Amino acid sequence: MNPTNEILFFFSLLGAFNGVLLSVYFSLVAKKRGNRYYFLALLILMLSIRVIKSVFFHFNPHLSDVFIQIGLSACVLVGPSLYLYISYDRKANRIIHIVPFIIVVGLLGILYPYSEYRELWSQWIVRGIYLQWLIYIVASLQYIKPIIGKIKDKQKLDNIDIWQLSIVICIFLIWLAYSTAAYTSYIVGALSFSFLFYLVFLLVIFRNSKQSIFYQEKERYKNKVISEINISRIEKLLPSIIEKEMFLDPDLTLDQAAKALKISKHILSQYLNERLNKSFSTFINEHRIEKAKVLLRNNSNYSVESIGYESGFSSKSSFFTAFKKITGKTPSEFQRSKID
Repeated sequence: MNPTNEILFFFSLLGAFNGVLLSVYFSLVAKKRGNRYYFLALLILMLSIRVIKSVFFHFNPHLSDVFIQIGLSACVLVGPSLYLYISYDRKANRIIHIVPFIIVVGLLGILYPYSEYRELWSQWIVRGIYLQWLIYIVASLQYIKPIIGKIKDKQKLDNIDIWQLSIVICIFLIWLAYSTAAYTSYIVGALSFSFLFYLVFLLVIFRNSKQSIFYQEKERYKNKVISEINISRIEKLLPSIIEKEMFLDPDLTLDQAAKALKISKHILSQYLNERLNKSFSTFINEHRIEKAKVLLRNNSNYSVESIGYESGFSSKSSFFTAFKKITGKTPSEFQRSKID
């Protein structure tokens, strides 16, 4: 192997090697952080296996057919793992997104092994796996719409927002690299994985090293305890935000709400995260949605967009995104269901 190929081999395999280590890390911390990180570990591991196969096959075309089949089959769990990680907060039967695909790809491997049916794998099976991968990427997009809404509304993104958005974008770019490999080079997918792997880590880590990178916001309060006095004060005064309909102000911030309650914004944020298991924006949006529901029921002459503004949302997109996330319906669907 000449020096150029050695460098290419090293950088192609570097991301996959670190990906395996990171998948082990996430699987170990999942017991403490939450089961959703098992799916993140599975996602990174399956991608790493696919990349390792690509690298070795590129530099050794006579690679064992069994190894090639394992590498290609691993892709069948990339899409489902991404979807289950991003959508974990939604209650669903997660087994149906994993087990059937394992059974199908396993049976295909037994009945039509790659060593004997290479054309079938390259023309149909692999294309089917890539199509399934893309479908799950598209399905995952609905769960990052709130993040897109924050960007449109020029709201500050949490590190967990950036991390999850980066994961979806990177998985799409890696899918694109492999899907177009026939027109570029087979090693492009592996290089893309290594490049994106380190790009995302540099982006997230250096953005703010003091904030939680991979985990939900409530992790930052792990070693801080709210005093009973503050808890009692918040529980007593928090309803006033609703009674006074402060949430109708589209520019309402955590700092303004905390000042109204005469309490630290950090304590208020911690209380919402730990006691109510929701962020400040989610808490406010839930009450905006309740206001919107009332208006949708009683004001059929108002346009849906106008009701969004009347409920405290600053844009049509943020209203539709929040309403769909909280109720499972669009505002129009909700209005029609009440009329019917």
